[in-house]
Amino acid sequence: MTRDGPDPDGADREEDDAVCAWAQAAAAGGRRGPMKIVTLVKQVADTYSERKLSDSDHTLDREGAEAVIDEINERAVEQALLLKEANDGSEVVVVCMGPDRATDAIRKALSMGADSAVHLSDSAIHGSCAVQTAKALTKLIGTVEGWDLVIAGNSASDGQIGAVPAMIAELLGVPSLTHANELSVEGTTVKAKRETDEGVTHLTAELPAVVSVGEKSNEPRYPSFKGIMAAKKKPVQTLDLAGAGIDPSEVGLANALTSVVSASPKPPKQAGEKVTDEGDGGAKIAEFLVGQKLI
Repeated sequence: MTRDGPDPDGADREEDDAVCAWAQAAAAGGRRGPMKIVTLVKQVADTYSERKLSDSDHTLDREGAEAVIDEINERAVEQALLLKEANDGSEVVVVCMGPDRATDAIRKALSMGADSAVHLSDSAIHGSCAVQTAKALTKLIGTVEGWDLVIAGNSASDGQIGAVPAMIAELLGVPSLTHANELSVEGTTVKAKRETDEGVTHLTAELPAVVSVGEKSNEPRYPSFKGIMAAKKKPVQTLDLAGAGIDPSEVGLANALTSVVSASPKPPKQAGEKVTDEGDGGAKIAEFLVGQKLI
């Protein structure tokens, strides 16, 4: 699987040269040895807590809800760790974009076994849309020298857009495999298995590549006490926009391509209509369904 044409983000020539150099190495016999795997992690509002939009700008009120690492990202970390364990000397680097407290999500990934992290934390990213997020994460990935594979969750629980991994692949100019349940790497090829209601699909792409994993992928491991203690000493590089090479005009609610213009709480749940069967119960139910335009 390959992609042709110019980089849609106007990526600088250094990034293009790096991809070309990698391709030349593969043509000469393929990459061998350890891999550097980037895993995207996001902190989200816990789905079990009350979630609401801010009254001021209609963005998700993240301070008003319990914050956790997105469960689908834990599965992405697990897939990265399985590849690391299968390829001696490999390294897993967590990349995260979010406020200061997103460090908790990063430390969770590190306690599972990831080796280091890069964290973009800047108040200017508040309200960024999916396209802006993809561009910012692409810049962050670019700070990880010599990466081979990017693994992400297929869709964040707080947005459910499900397009960011594919956007990042397009911006990087590399192949994209989506909704993977299992991953393996053989030589310069990443292989993925995708399970759907229609059957099983086997996908392949040449490295470097971006892969998103689905809810049917491996259950994430629980961090051990040793892992939790070790995570406290693992390096986390924190960058602001300038440090990541991101122009402020490229992020933030004021520059977003999409935004919520109005919102209101969902109406309270109404009591159902009780039907007493006096020989005509079936007719009454049918009449109710017709009235609700359900049949």
